[in-house]
Amino acid sequence: MADIIPTVTRLKTKVPPAELPGLQALTTLAVAVVVVAALYLAREVLVPITLAILLSFVLAPLAALLRRVGLPRVPSVVVAVLVALGVLLLLGGVIGAQVASLAGNVPRYAATVERKVEAVRSYTIGQVTAMTNTLGRQMTPPAAPPAPAPATPPSDTPKPVPVEVHQPDPTPLEIATRVLSPILSPLGTMGIVLLVSVFMLMQLEDLRDRMIRLFGSGDLHRTTAAMDDAAARLSKYFLTQLALNAAFGVVIALGLLLIGVPSPVLWGIIAALMRFVPYVGAIAAAVLPITMAAAVDPGWTMALATAALFLVVEPVAGQIVEPLVYGHSTGLSPVSVVISAIFWGWLWGPVGLILSTPLTLCLVVLGRHIDRLEFIDVLLSDQPALTPAESFYQRILAGDADEALDQAEALLRDRSLSSYYDEVALKGLQLAANDALRGVLTEDQLRNIQDAIDGVVVDLADQDDADVAKSKSDAANSPVAQAATVPPVLPAPADTVRNLPPEWAGTAPVLCVAGRGALDEAACTMLVQLLGKHGLQARVVSQEGVSRGRIASLDVDGVAMVCVSYIEASGSPSPLRYMMRRLRQRLPGAPILVGLWHADAALLGDERLRAMVGADHYVTILRDAVNACLAAAHAASETAQVGAPAPVLSGAGR
Repeated sequence: MADIIPTVTRLKTKVPPAELPGLQALTTLAVAVVVVAALYLAREVLVPITLAILLSFVLAPLAALLRRVGLPRVPSVVVAVLVALGVLLLLGGVIGAQVASLAGNVPRYAATVERKVEAVRSYTIGQVTAMTNTLGRQMTPPAAPPAPAPATPPSDTPKPVPVEVHQPDPTPLEIATRVLSPILSPLGTMGIVLLVSVFMLMQLEDLRDRMIRLFGSGDLHRTTAAMDDAAARLSKYFLTQLALNAAFGVVIALGLLLIGVPSPVLWGIIAALMRFVPYVGAIAAAVLPITMAAAVDPGWTMALATAALFLVVEPVAGQIVEPLVYGHSTGLSPVSVVISAIFWGWLWGPVGLILSTPLTLCLVVLGRHIDRLEFIDVLLSDQPALTPAESFYQRILAGDADEALDQAEALLRDRSLSSYYDEVALKGLQLAANDALRGVLTEDQLRNIQDAIDGVVVDLADQDDADVAKSKSDAANSPVAQAATVPPVLPAPADTVRNLPPEWAGTAPVLCVAGRGALDEAACTMLVQLLGKHGLQARVVSQEGVSRGRIASLDVDGVAMVCVSYIEASGSPSPLRYMMRRLRQRLPGAPILVGLWHADAALLGDERLRAMVGADHYVTILRDAVNACLAAAHAASETAQVGAPAPVLSGAGR
């Protein structure tokens, strides 16, 4: 007989030896080293270009807005760049004015700081030093008086004449060079950034087309999606980060103004700029104003108030405001933000610290759309590394039922219990069944998995299968609902029990039979729990209970329907077919449902499988199994009300 249910090849359990890195791995490593070296050696060129690219992302919305107003492309770009230049010059002028106002009071502030340091030192280090010196003098014997120096005869040698070397006075050109040289490099970098930004904004569409041709003209949809994703994420990140940091600086400046710290505008600007550095920027920005407050106030009240201001404003901005604005995520994990800050700071210095987050965000977007860079998305993004089903299996495999229960409670906040079992637990059991079929799970591990799943199911006993609206929608679209003569509505448990006919009103009208797999009984346990939540009591029977030698002694009193569970049913369907034959003989007239939890919907339409197995219903999810049982009970209830004998539902399998 030909195999109908897909066959899973049993693999050998022998562990293969570790392999040496291949040529492709070594080539990838060499390319990575070359790229990092190029980024470091060419930082003088790459930093301005990177700043220009990121500035173009910030100015692109403004230029687009000006074009929508009616300005041509060139004036729109020029106006946007002039606005950026004006903001930079304004910030520079304000910072210079604030620094100049502080310069005259530096000696007074320094004297105040020295007095405070001396006061602290007198109470701590000074006392310790004095005690140490006193103890040392007590323990040291008195030194002998020095011997008199021998008399020296007068000498007629002339004394040396001191010589002083004076540098010539600097010329005006040298003075100008000395003063302007520290600011020429930043001005040159700013000019390059603005110039490159102008050309990028003017040639935005052309650059986009060239990037598409360079990275993926063969798959325009994928390349366009990657570029749109990167542009949208970067624009949103920069604009929101700029707005939030500016608001942070304004709040800090107002707070320092109320406290009385001199030059609050300067410290607000520094706080806004430093906050672009992830995690440590705000802490570093707090050092200078706290020091200034300590230098101004003879006491410590102003310094403590300044520290309290930063301790309150920064957590509110970072833990409350930013998650609301960013939608709870920027796309990067917290660990990746720290690592990227260290890496880019090592490569490009302070500028690398500021650019670390957006640059890493670009890499994550590339990894999300380019297969060979997928490892970047896995390592750095905030997306879960494992699917819920894989995470469930991993925790169950580790025997940690508590963590699996935590995951279940988190997922059950926005889904029903049956959806959780179908989408997470059953798929996790399929992974376990595949590993068992490959021979990598021992019997002890299988028992531990079964015990852990039983524990999770018991702990979820109080959880309601509350997604009734979705259950009705899924039930109406399921194969069982489309083929049944009675709509499989999910009635309230009390109404179901009250209206059930005698054959469905027993202690366990549904008999759940586990298949041949080691984990089929776990799926039966879930089904029994779901049926109980909808008013139908059920019990579980192992595969040995319906074997040839024990089927005759099977207790079938009060059984109105049978549900057979198969998580793994590879190879020939003969065992399932023979089990169905024995159940038909033992329970004639009772509808039988087969749950093939490993199969897809296409397999349910295979007429050969239906003819060989001969079940009344075929389902692939627990929700459809519950709906089929409720539909059968509903049909029996309506038939009993009109006094006719209860028919056997044809369902989806006849």
